[in-house]
Amino acid sequence: MGYVTRDEAARRLLAGDVVAIPTETVYGLAADATNAAAVARIYAAKGRPDFNPLISHIADPTQLAGLTLPDSRADRLAAAFWPGPLTLVLSRAPNCPVVAAVSAGLDSLAVRIPSHPLARELLAMVGRPVAAPSANRSGHVSPTTPEHVLASLGPDMPVLDGGPCQVGLESTVVGLTGPQPLLLRPGGIAVETIEAVLGERLGHPQDAKLQSPGMLLKHYAPALPLRLDATAPLPGLREGLLSFGPVPAGFAAQYSLSASGDAAEAAANLYAGLHALDRTDLQGIAVAPIPEAGLGAAINDRLRRAARGR
Repeated sequence: MGYVTRDEAARRLLAGDVVAIPTETVYGLAADATNAAAVARIYAAKGRPDFNPLISHIADPTQLAGLTLPDSRADRLAAAFWPGPLTLVLSRAPNCPVVAAVSAGLDSLAVRIPSHPLARELLAMVGRPVAAPSANRSGHVSPTTPEHVLASLGPDMPVLDGGPCQVGLESTVVGLTGPQPLLLRPGGIAVETIEAVLGERLGHPQDAKLQSPGMLLKHYAPALPLRLDATAPLPGLREGLLSFGPVPAGFAAQYSLSASGDAAEAAANLYAGLHALDRTDLQGIAVAPIPEAGLGAAINDRLRRAARGR
């Protein structure tokens, strides 16, 4: 199948098919969130465990009515960051049309409005919530180009080509189902920025229950072993380096996340770099130290999960 047009993608989604679509974060494997059979096709195509919730994407904040219960904190965050890389986990409304499988049986719903113009056009044409986890095999490196999608899910996967993803890192996920807002996943918006809008600190989940996508400890992993905080090559090992700032000598290959040490640039390049260095002529991938401040926290979160995954 390969590449499809926007109109063809809309027709396929309304017919219950899956389509890989662009967003500003990563490419998503999309299906009609109100169609149980379509949602099941997402889990099957990805090999994703069905206890891992999905994010529902909408085109406009008015579509929240009937999906989730009202929340003044959500209103403030939506006004500040939507459309954009922020997902809100809210309490499901009575008679919410999104099928239970999208929420993995929880009484909550993860929702966001992407800022990618082609994605928003498509969502407006479909007129329904669209579930869309990353368009790759479960646990592997997320796709930020159409080529990544086809390499992971096969050449028959229909893909709407929206070019390379500009943010390149999944959305930040904030849980608003309880009295304290929770950081469920760091991502494309820095935690400090969100806390400034809320006027309070984000808490952290106190149990291991999967309340949103991106909470699995092993995730985002390349096939090669991943070594973090590397400042020099290991003797006798052909490693590729994901560099951040100055590049030390001696590595067999190198991919620069940001020569200037800019975290936003590094986030946009992270998955492309992991894809580029996940090669059969290398024995491992080393990653230079990345400061935890701002988006660095989200980058390091993904890298730690990727290192556990292999």
